[in-house]
Amino acid sequence: MKTGIQPVETAGQPTEKQAAQPTATRSARINVSSEIGTLRRMLIHSPDRGLGKVVPSKAQDWLFEDIVHLNMMRRDEYDYYVKILLYFLDPDKVRGKIASLGPDSDRNFFKPDHNEYFRSSKVVDVQSLLSEILADEVIRTRLIAAICGIERTSFRTQQKLNEFDPVELAKIMISGSLPDQAMLFAPLPNFIFTRDIGIVINDHILLNKPAKLARTREALLMQYIFFNHPLFADYQDKIIEIPDNEHAFLLPDADANSDVTRSTLEGGDVMMIAKRHLIVGVSERTTLYAAQQVMRLVFAKSLVDTVTIVKIPKKRDYMHIDTVFTQAKRNVWVLLGSLARTGDEAKKRDVIHFFAPKDVSEDLKILQFKKGSEQKPIEIENLEDLLVGISKDDLGVTEPVQFIYSGNNEFPFGAREQWTDSCNLLALKDGVVVGYDRNQKTTDAFQAAGFDVVRAADLLDRFERGESSPETIENTFIMLPSAELSRARGGSHCMSLPLLREEL
Repeated sequence: MKTGIQPVETAGQPTEKQAAQPTATRSARINVSSEIGTLRRMLIHSPDRGLGKVVPSKAQDWLFEDIVHLNMMRRDEYDYYVKILLYFLDPDKVRGKIASLGPDSDRNFFKPDHNEYFRSSKVVDVQSLLSEILADEVIRTRLIAAICGIERTSFRTQQKLNEFDPVELAKIMISGSLPDQAMLFAPLPNFIFTRDIGIVINDHILLNKPAKLARTREALLMQYIFFNHPLFADYQDKIIEIPDNEHAFLLPDADANSDVTRSTLEGGDVMMIAKRHLIVGVSERTTLYAAQQVMRLVFAKSLVDTVTIVKIPKKRDYMHIDTVFTQAKRNVWVLLGSLARTGDEAKKRDVIHFFAPKDVSEDLKILQFKKGSEQKPIEIENLEDLLVGISKDDLGVTEPVQFIYSGNNEFPFGAREQWTDSCNLLALKDGVVVGYDRNQKTTDAFQAAGFDVVRAADLLDRFERGESSPETIENTFIMLPSAELSRARGGSHCMSLPLLREEL
């Protein structure tokens, strides 16, 4: 396998000198043992031109609820996310430049294919990694053939793709469109949700198996990146792939597609919650069979001692467990009240509760497995008990555990704000999280719990003026502009694939 990255000189693309400075020329340390340890390296993908190709008739097939305004999503929203990430993970790349990177400025700083791109080894765009492995002729040929096979293109299309330089070819493979905007195949609008691509479990990488056909190409691209990019060179034997049921192809289609035989897994359903404790969700996107295979593999490799399987209702409203709960601090969690014990009183006040065919919390089931005693799982009654146990038993918390509920557990805001990812927060460090500004009742609840709630732009101004710093702030909810991002049905937790966090 070749791992050398060759510089490519292309008109209008990075210069030869810049192309010779890849994202990583050697393996970097990879390790994640919690959801809240200080973040040091992560994978992202900025919204690409494919997002602007989503049409109403195909939106739901491509897993979007609505079409988005691409330029607004980039300039007014996602760019702020990147600036916040850089200030926390790689501040020298952005410090002193915020004023020149305002919403009306030139966006070249944020474009992975431009010579003014920030090129951080701490905040890494998968498009950069893809373009770098495509400089290898063998990888390039194989990946073009694989994608053309998946997309059922003509042989001439395969030949045409081979004419493009690696940087442009990476854009085509992700966006589905040529430089002249002609579409070859469907875009990958969900690629901004890098969490679903994979998850780091201590020093191992678990690859996904997407449930929906719209994400098949994403999984293939990331498979090639993880197995071929120098960034992951020292982790080739630590990449975990979930096997299919070896007899599934013999079954009738109806049986082969059942939860007990299908092996589908997405990263939003996997949380490395503590050094020896992994949570796996069974949801609309992750099957019970896949969850069982993950448990079998991580126990066999002695990566963890405890695996908790959390089964949630198979509803589009929830999708993954990280849309239902995430961790903000060692002793602070945000979660959806209608799936929680403490949400009972709120549910009684909800008018809609009296018309519902059944209580959705009846579909929640939590089983905890210990290595060596897999046949004797412990059933946990509710989410609060699970999360209190993690804070106290796994993380050593002695103070009371706090719960912040979506929409402050008020009808109808709990459900409304969970739909726009109030429970889907990314912790930059213990007690400092990024979430969407539109979930006002939830941010009010954070404020009542003692958190400073601040707009991303205002926090960046504080950093620039030296009034605050990522090292000194604590107990803070950073509000990200979200009018367009929220249409994509994923929050800041979805838009991140942490590669390295400090151990707690």
